[in-house]
Amino acid sequence: MEICGDIQVKQLNKRNSGQAFEVILSPSTPDAKVECPLSPLKKKDMSIDDIKKKLEAAEERRKSYEAGVLKQLAEKREHGKEVVQKAIEGSCNFSKMVEEKLNQQMETYEENRSARMAALNEKFKEKEKKLEEVRKNKGAQKEVEI
Repeated sequence: MEICGDIQVKQLNKRNSGQAFEVILSPSTPDAKVECPLSPLKKKDMSIDDIKKKLEAAEERRKSYEAGVLKQLAEKREHGKEVVQKAIEGSCNFSKMVEEKLNQQMETYEENRSARMAALNEKFKEKEKKLEEVRKNKGAQKEVEI
């Protein structure tokens, strides 16, 4: 048996499921000294200056907290402006790039169209020359037959 202060611990027979103990609390005696006070602690009287100091300190804490919150809000607002500005720049860059690409495609289209038209005109001129030759030959044959 062990004794620790007002508590006695007595080991019982071992069991299959583990060990068993009996804890015995000693009865309280009227002469025993109670460690916890029964009456609430008396508060220290505070002067007006102490109260003012505490109020000023609380006001400073409140102001510093508000300044921190305002700073965070300003940072968030600034970040939002930066994001919007980047989006606008990205949109402008994209528009310029698309416009340049479209202009380049239109120029290529115009060049190809001009080249095709020139080729067709050349082809028609050659056909026209052949037709003229055929007409001359046909006219020459008619004159010979007449």
